Amino acid sequence: MSAPRYAGHGPHMLSGLRIIDLGTMVAGPVAATLFGDFGAEVIKVEVPRRGDTVRDLGPFVDGKCLYWSVENRNKKSITLDLRKPEGRELLLKLIEQADAVVENFRPGTLEKWGLGWDEMKARNPGLILLRISGFGQTGPYRERAGYDRIALAFGGLMGITGFPDRPPVRIGTSIADYQSAILGAFSLMMAIYHRDLHGGEGQQIDLAMYESIIRFTEVLVPAYDRLGTVRERRGNKHFAAAPGEHFRTADGRYIILTVSADAGFQRLARAMGRGDWLDDPRFATHEQRWQHVDELNSALAAWIEGQPVEALCAALDDAKLAYSFIYSIEDIMNDPHYQARGTIASVPDPQIGPVKMAGVVPKFPDREEKPIEPAPDLGQHNREIYCGLLGLSDQDVAALTDAEVI
Repeated sequence: MSAPRYAGHGPHMLSGLRIIDLGTMVAGPVAATLFGDFGAEVIKVEVPRRGDTVRDLGPFVDGKCLYWSVENRNKKSITLDLRKPEGRELLLKLIEQADAVVENFRPGTLEKWGLGWDEMKARNPGLILLRISGFGQTGPYRERAGYDRIALAFGGLMGITGFPDRPPVRIGTSIADYQSAILGAFSLMMAIYHRDLHGGEGQQIDLAMYESIIRFTEVLVPAYDRLGTVRERRGNKHFAAAPGEHFRTADGRYIILTVSADAGFQRLARAMGRGDWLDDPRFATHEQRWQHVDELNSALAAWIEGQPVEALCAALDDAKLAYSFIYSIEDIMNDPHYQARGTIASVPDPQIGPVKMAGVVPKFPDREEKPIEPAPDLGQHNREIYCGLLGLSDQDVAALTDAEVI
């Protein structure tokens, strides 16, 4: 049995941590990627010959999956068949020298392979096991398959997204996967903190993807509980914004402008030359303005579309109001603010050349940022890990390869 190996020092924020990534697709692997972005050693375990399913998803450049390039950067790839006894034993040897394992299989899968929590803990009592699944490790639906859209639907978010006269709408990215990844990484850091700073033991973490959605649905639950309110789809209107919509501008783009606070509404009224709104009792408070939101939105829409765009932005800036044009990816890539902050990074790829992608966030201004390493080829680090870390010989690796264990 080994103790936690975290040394707590090194050139980057999470240098010294070693994470074993058993996950597939998005939620689990991205949780591990967040650690790799800040210096942890992340060893990704993939099925021999096939690799992670995400490698087969488009879009592709010269046969290289861009999805893979983004979500599995800053990792080392090894191949290992966990269904074979030799593969099981190799993983347990890796676990002896790891701080944490991340997995997002359907509950019961690891146990079926003889790699459940009890087996892992027996080899490393200080281990943290992050388990992400669609419905969690317990409950009547635990064995159901679950992925992003399922979590969005079951977690209540999809049902309130879209317009009331149309079917519910999927959000533009895999938000359930990514929220689960962020909550997973946060929970993993909590467990490591508890272990290393408070002398706690290793432990497992049970995160259901649908719970990462319902946790961030504002007052959806208490409004139903105390008021009997069943929120419906409202399009772009929201009870916390009056006025508030996505407004068409004079040049055919769309701008988001929402106002909640009384002071913000007063500044907007002055910017629009609508002094009459300041004395209108219907608009005295946010609650009263919400009762007349359609009237306010209609007047604001006419004012916005009637202004030259530069004059509109100047007026909103002078009034210190929050707004943004709805950006396309082309807008993003050409925006000077993105460029000034380095929000988009260029990552060298030995196969297809530089790939631009969202960079590492958040920023730590007083620390040097870790350069992003390109996502690895399948099994690229087999020899480094099996020979260098586990002490196998080249002959051992060759025999395991021939037996299709790795």
